[in-house]
Amino acid sequence: MEGADRRLSTLARHLTTGGVRNVHDNAAISCSPTSSTSSMVVVGDHSIFANILRAPEDPILGVTVAYNKDPSPVKLNLGVGAYRTEEGKPLVLNVVRRAEQLLVNDRSRVKEYLPIVGLADFNKLSAKLILGADSPAIKGNLVTTVQCLSGTGSLRVGAEFLAKHYYQRTIYIPNPTWGNHTKIFNLAGLTVKTYRYYDPLTRGLNIQGLLEDLGSAPSGAIVLLHACAHNPTGVDPTLEQWEQIRRLIRSKSLLPFFDSAYQGFASGSLDGDAQSVRMFVGDGGECFIAQSYAKNMGLYGERVGALSIVCRTADVASRVESQLKLVIRPMYSSPPIHGASIVSAILKDRNLYNEWTLELKAMADRIITMRKQLFDALCARGTPGDWSHIIKQIGMFTFTGLSTKQVMFMTKEYHIYLTSDGRISMAGLSSGTVPHLADAIHAAVTTIV
Repeated sequence: MEGADRRLSTLARHLTTGGVRNVHDNAAISCSPTSSTSSMVVVGDHSIFANILRAPEDPILGVTVAYNKDPSPVKLNLGVGAYRTEEGKPLVLNVVRRAEQLLVNDRSRVKEYLPIVGLADFNKLSAKLILGADSPAIKGNLVTTVQCLSGTGSLRVGAEFLAKHYYQRTIYIPNPTWGNHTKIFNLAGLTVKTYRYYDPLTRGLNIQGLLEDLGSAPSGAIVLLHACAHNPTGVDPTLEQWEQIRRLIRSKSLLPFFDSAYQGFASGSLDGDAQSVRMFVGDGGECFIAQSYAKNMGLYGERVGALSIVCRTADVASRVESQLKLVIRPMYSSPPIHGASIVSAILKDRNLYNEWTLELKAMADRIITMRKQLFDALCARGTPGDWSHIIKQIGMFTFTGLSTKQVMFMTKEYHIYLTSDGRISMAGLSSGTVPHLADAIHAAVTTIV
């Protein structure tokens, strides 16, 4: 104790007798990067990071930044993919509030760390949701599932695992795709190439180009597939086209990596939106599946997701899980508990599950209604062009076909914010804002050629 008292006395004297060196207002005391930590030098107002360039805004999230700065009372944000009510407000599902209340009322719950792979119930229920309750892969213990940080985290963990343990380092992603895909896979150490997907002339799927590009991919290459509600186009293959894609991928020994961000949110049917994944798992082949509960449960900020890897044998699945732990541990150690607990509570309770499916269907139906209203409004205005793709596409987004100049025109003249590629979030529309958007599209198309 005497030693501690002496140190405190010395520190007090140091602080009260000017022991800290006085510097000018604009100066700072800094450790020299080449000296020991005890050596201090005055470097003025120069930062060691002074040469860092300002990064551009994220092309999607930057839309919201610009929107927030706009004082216009008629401004409309159709950029970020988050569901809004008819009143334009964020929605917390009633079933989520009920599940949260159950968790709060359970005094036995604690805030201890989860295991590295996450909440066990959540993992089992997530695999069951995407693969089906009767999946032979689940019954045979061929699936390893780990809880991750929403869809983005699930993709990143899968990519890091592949970069370390898979012999092929090339992944083919659709053109176009979600803007974050390229960054996720590049940063994990994979080489990113694209395959044709969207046909701007038909505003539909370029199935011939897709098959040709994947047909020329090297054996074993990884292929990213959107399970449903392709982002940003809203264009999905038919079941017959999915079967063509599956046969080609298996014949070339390509490795499918599904991004399932909209299960149930696209059509309103959880099973219907999982058909593509189940086709691939049903043939006995291996695949990766990244799941997110951001959209279909509205748990955007809870960051709840899962990565499932379907393997040939139970032994391989077990060994894969052991290596996934080594990927996760230095990345974020273990996932958060609250969001996964909400999902688990809903998925394992029949009443809550049924309530969720009804609310999920209501969200999907409202988006479908917005598509029909926008299509009708453009037809009523006689807007040049064929706009039937709006009602043919599915899910949260519509790829309008508008040019970057037309998008800029709509933002400047009508205060409507969307990504520069013409993607609009149908979930951000309401019956009250459809006319404003239709007016803007009509003006853009007739003014900017």
